[in-house]
Amino acid sequence: MSAKINLSETALALARSESEKLLAEVAGVTTVVVATVDGFDVASAIKGGADAARIAALASSIAAISTVVSEEAELGQGKSVIIDTESGFAIVHSVRRTDAELVINVIAKNSAILGEVAYRTAQFARLLKAA
Repeated sequence: MSAKINLSETALALARSESEKLLAEVAGVTTVVVATVDGFDVASAIKGGADAARIAALASSIAAISTVVSEEAELGQGKSVIIDTESGFAIVHSVRRTDAELVINVIAKNSAILGEVAYRTAQFARLLKAA
């Protein structure tokens, strides 16, 4: 963790355990990073050499841009963004808690099933919001 945040120990423990669980259980997922909305790494699970702090910073920027786009388009409060590439995809999902705003970033290879990763990421967000 790079910065002190106002998040309960229960929520921190859940962020850590669910990050590991998502990485282990969903084929093709290579990186799971939970970050504060201002870009600090809270919890992460990574296969390979990805930099959790850098991913946290990028995910917070993407979440901020999606908020502006959804507001300008009058679509309501944004929840998630999918970035699809030729090698895989990333899902950035916002988690609005009473004590902290968080962003879950999941990166997967193109062998992963987008619907499964999106579903599990949304499920993780609901659990983290409620913790």
